[in-house]
Amino acid sequence: MSESAAAETESTAWTERLGLLLESTGEGIFGIGLDGHCVFINRAGAALLGWEVQEVLGRNMHELTHHSYQDGSAYPDSACPIFRAFRRGQPCRIDSEVFWRRDGSPLPVEYSSHPILDGHKVRGAVITFVDITERRRADQALRQSRTVLEQRVAERTAELTAALEQLRALSAWTDSVREEERTRIAREIHDELGSLLVALKMEVNWLDKRLSEQTARTPDAAQAMRESMRCKCQGMSGLIERAVDDVGRIITDLRPSILDHQGLWAALEWQAHDFAQKAELPLDWDMQVAAAAEPSGPAATAVFRIFQEMLSNVARHARAGQVAVRILASGSLLQVDVRDDGIGAAAQAFGAPTAYGVRGMRERARHFGGTLDVWSAPGQGCTVGLRLPLTGN
Repeated sequence: MSESAAAETESTAWTERLGLLLESTGEGIFGIGLDGHCVFINRAGAALLGWEVQEVLGRNMHELTHHSYQDGSAYPDSACPIFRAFRRGQPCRIDSEVFWRRDGSPLPVEYSSHPILDGHKVRGAVITFVDITERRRADQALRQSRTVLEQRVAERTAELTAALEQLRALSAWTDSVREEERTRIAREIHDELGSLLVALKMEVNWLDKRLSEQTARTPDAAQAMRESMRCKCQGMSGLIERAVDDVGRIITDLRPSILDHQGLWAALEWQAHDFAQKAELPLDWDMQVAAAAEPSGPAATAVFRIFQEMLSNVARHARAGQVAVRILASGSLLQVDVRDDGIGAAAQAFGAPTAYGVRGMRERARHFGGTLDVWSAPGQGCTVGLRLPLTGN
């Protein structure tokens, strides 16, 4: 009897200690048996639910406080994670549901359920829960702020995209106007100044011829005078020839007539060989365009100007010993590659804000639906590749 009394006293002491432990926490804690009825609950848990402890004991906790989803629809106990947890002997942790208070209001909670094991046999479960109303409000406020921020970012992105499109359209329009102005100036120089220089040369040649005829029939002094005048005319004729050549060069730089009269393919070939001759570089030339439609109009001008800039970059920066050009037009795609064996450069150099030549080529290509890529490394030369769709050009 004394041993039994001692055991009962010890059990009572542990029960009191457990009770003190349960009451010392601000979290709600309750235990249920296999039938789902409450076998214990601390005061904090009962208060969170709006009940007194004695009113909860012996009640079915699912029917009392977990009977419905947050939207009010029925929540069968067969779907309840608490019941599933202890029936299968597995713990669970949920933060997306609500318990229902005595007054019928929902209580957002985070709860965890752990099975009570007697050896290998499940006797019930212990459930701890906390009120996460403020957390939900904070999360909702954060989501709203994020939504507003994303909306503002989207608006600003749309504005920047629209501004960029306007800038690109303006750039394309500027290129078009510049090409038209170059064409007009070249035509005027050719028609007006070129014609005047040719006429002047003819007049000087006529004067030289007449002085030559007079020299053979006049005395020595007059002959010497006329001879000096002939020399002066010949010098003037040479200057006029140089002026005519310069005018032709300026006209070609402004707007190569071959592009308008013989088309893009001929213009590209002429430009490549003319560049190689002036730069004194060996040219590895390969053009395969027979099976494709030749671009014309603004698209042809864009390709030609990009090609000019590719070669110009080789002359200005590459210090190359040779240059290779590959032009392939197949189906609906035009490919133009210019490769040199020069000093090369780091890849980031071609994307720098001051790399205006590369940026200009890329914008021209992008306006017609194409792309321009650069492959280079220090000491390994450089390859610039244009890819442009031919359909609709």
